[in-house]
Amino acid sequence: MEALKKTAFKLLVDQNFDSLAVGVIDFSKKSFESFEMKKYPEFVEESLTPHMYFDLASVTKPLTLALSYFLHQDKFDDEMKLLLNHQAGLPDWGLLSKKNWKDEVSCYPIKKSPTLYSDYSALRLMLEFESRTKKNMQKECAKIWDAECVFWKDLPENAICPPTGFRAGRPIIGAVHDPNAYNIGEFCSHAGLFATVAGLCRTLLNFNQELDLIKEMKKAMQQRDSASTFVNGWDTTTISDHQRIKKNESSLAGKGCSDLTFGFLGFTGTSVWIDPEMNRGQVILTNGTKNYWYSRTGLNALRRKLGEEIWSL
Repeated sequence: MEALKKTAFKLLVDQNFDSLAVGVIDFSKKSFESFEMKKYPEFVEESLTPHMYFDLASVTKPLTLALSYFLHQDKFDDEMKLLLNHQAGLPDWGLLSKKNWKDEVSCYPIKKSPTLYSDYSALRLMLEFESRTKKNMQKECAKIWDAECVFWKDLPENAICPPTGFRAGRPIIGAVHDPNAYNIGEFCSHAGLFATVAGLCRTLLNFNQELDLIKEMKKAMQQRDSASTFVNGWDTTTISDHQRIKKNESSLAGKGCSDLTFGFLGFTGTSVWIDPEMNRGQVILTNGTKNYWYSRTGLNALRRKLGEEIWSL
């Protein structure tokens, strides 16, 4: 871990963002190690006790949608599975209204379609899940979430949150970055969770311990549909538009992981990857959208380099 910290220090210096947290999970031992650091104009400082709450952005999806699937697989029919894996034919994104967003995402017919990563699909699945199961998705998923993994409006008082950009000319601090999640203003499945690095690591350990995440995903990955890069609501290391990288470049999970590796990316600069062959997971949290959200070169280089070192530990 000391070598990993040194690499993280060097990589953070040249980034357009200033906050970074890294976790390495050993699922066999049911344990993890983590660290957190912040960049100032003159230096980079490691926090002795990681405590920052990061906006997870779309890493929310596997902690809501995929988790709901694992909790209630028997309730998911074919249409819900299409929504879960972004093959239901819904648009990828659009600005939703605060009052009518449910009607807006519910007006589309669900039909098997080529994979299109879609926030609309994620929101529609939440509505379908709650309608068909008569259960509240947030309450169901909270059974697995760690205490330091929360909906943004439930952040602890005085929680320290790295800024993730600007809204109406003011820094976004302690509020969700995603415009639809912010505008909707209530719990939703596509974005809105915040977590500390320790809270997210413990949540993933809970997910595995309570629901056999790695065992079930390993089986599903071996039987996956080659037409989709998504499996049971998780992304994979297959090159995809969602990862926004060229076919001749390595996965954002970093070199060295197996073909069965699954995970997810968040727009704010967050990522989670789990390799079932190694029984190892990686968590990388940043505030990558603080200044130049449209420039991902440095962030993606950091993801790949840290990922590569984590797999080689």
